[in-house]
Amino acid sequence: MAFIVSLSEHLIATTISFDPHSQRTDTMNIILASASPRRRELMKLITDDFTAVPTNADETLPAGIEPSKAAEYLAQVKADSAAAEYPDAIVIGCDTTVICDNYILGKPKDTAQCRAFMELLSGRTHQVITGCSIIYKAKMTAFSVVTDVKFRELTDDDISLYTASDEPYDKAGGYGIQGKGALLIEKINGDFFNVVGLPVSRLNIELKKFIDSIKGE
Repeated sequence: MAFIVSLSEHLIATTISFDPHSQRTDTMNIILASASPRRRELMKLITDDFTAVPTNADETLPAGIEPSKAAEYLAQVKADSAAAEYPDAIVIGCDTTVICDNYILGKPKDTAQCRAFMELLSGRTHQVITGCSIIYKAKMTAFSVVTDVKFRELTDDDISLYTASDEPYDKAGGYGIQGKGALLIEKINGDFFNVVGLPVSRLNIELKKFIDSIKGE
């Protein structure tokens, strides 16, 4: 947690306090379209002045979509859904995918599937991609950030111990790098927070540019 606090000192807050249902257009109202407590905490590194809301968006991926494009596609779907409810706010949608062998590893349904994920990831490098979409009225920008994560060689006991915990089952890929899942990882190449679920440094930059472009219109 000390690392997170230290990093937050270097991030730039770009927004002001707001009522998410306000009809005023002279404020930069921000909605984070996410029910994830991890994303909500990470968003606070950028600004405290936002409201997080869950969405009921249809997260079915279109047939044939490239796995590397899935996170950004779903981020757009979530942002569009929230923007329909909050048309006068800046809306941020996010989604994270874990990809190995060009296959998306979602949240494991049960212990057997979680074990299969761990066996697949053991000793190998996979990609974690978080897509972000920012919308304000007719204006939109989107981007994806990729982090390479390498698992160490896992023993059967490693896998049994981790899959017996409650940690894996609400997380893409079946592990949490910010929790006990860190014990499974040998190294990463890229943004740590991107693996947690929000690429805070890149989002901070893109959000600031987006707000500046709105103010300049």
